[in-house]
Amino acid sequence: MDRDWIWLVILTLAFICITAVHGNGVVTLTQANFEKEVGRDRYALVEFFAPWCGRCKKLASEYEKLGSAFKRTKSVLISKVDCEDQKTLCKKYGIQGYPTILWFPKGSLESKEYKGPWDVDDLVEFIKEEGDSDINLATNPSFVVPLTPENFDQIVFDKMKDVLLVFYAPWCGYSKMLIPAYEKLAAAYKLEEDIIFANIDSDNYRDLAEKHGVSGYPTMKFFPKSNKIGEHYVGGHDLSSLVTFINERCKKINDTDGQLTSQAGVIASLDMLVKEFLSAASDEQKTMLSRMDEQVKNLEGSMARFGNIYLKIAKELHGERSQLPQEGNQTASTDPGTGKFFVDEQSINAVKADELVIKKNILSTFAA
Repeated sequence: MDRDWIWLVILTLAFICITAVHGNGVVTLTQANFEKEVGRDRYALVEFFAPWCGRCKKLASEYEKLGSAFKRTKSVLISKVDCEDQKTLCKKYGIQGYPTILWFPKGSLESKEYKGPWDVDDLVEFIKEEGDSDINLATNPSFVVPLTPENFDQIVFDKMKDVLLVFYAPWCGYSKMLIPAYEKLAAAYKLEEDIIFANIDSDNYRDLAEKHGVSGYPTMKFFPKSNKIGEHYVGGHDLSSLVTFINERCKKINDTDGQLTSQAGVIASLDMLVKEFLSAASDEQKTMLSRMDEQVKNLEGSMARFGNIYLKIAKELHGERSQLPQEGNQTASTDPGTGKFFVDEQSINAVKADELVIKKNILSTFAA
């Protein structure tokens, strides 16, 4: 039985997933796509860097903030070029040191070097000075739902949703300290339609706070689908503790960045069958496929979807088909300049990235 194709698929999906989940608004340019992105009907700021460069690493966090700020601004492209991979392209633009940041006006491949400070505010100011005065920056959206007496019952007591609620006071220092972690928590589960992260100003709505036993701030209460009386959350207020709590109580498998973990899509009972299947002779595998099919038929919801992925891979292996399965739109291709593999980041949304992670995790079971 030839399982080489499984490893190839795993490596391909891993590469795509890594690229897809770092959706910070900074577009990776190569010789293949440079002139498709730069010199068009928008301005472009391009960082030419080397992975080993210490100064580049110092710039990285500020540059990612810049990318996030302009993520929804169609008139400005924030991008980067890895000069270790794209030596020909970097030589073409006369890059002699790292990092080098070049500004390209609309419709032009003639550049101007940025020589100012590297903090995000100065970079934004430079872009505004060189570009249009009406450039609008994207603001980070909040996925926390503010509650009032008017919408409290409708949201908190919805039996189709798990709800985590923070009772806070604007003047409370501890409440203020919780805000960043809570915002990140809500963002990490923004694609989960059955979880709501909410807060309520207990200073303004004291009657509601007292009704729910709130005597100090911040107080967190969890209202799962099965218990709308609610229960006090007594764990840590750090992001890791909050994510662990949500994963356990809401049966999710997210990490602190909102990405799926290596256990997403994995079904223990099918993993055991896979081990038997891989060690069985060809004629015995037919029986194993039937057993696997029966188990999958008993699964529901997303578990049934994951089970069908197991079944499809097992059938591929039993037939010893070495063709890689092709699904959806093409997201990966080869750079003609270097012959290296790259991914069209803009063609992969967050939902698609999650699907790729799940498939990679399940494939890893067969490759073990």
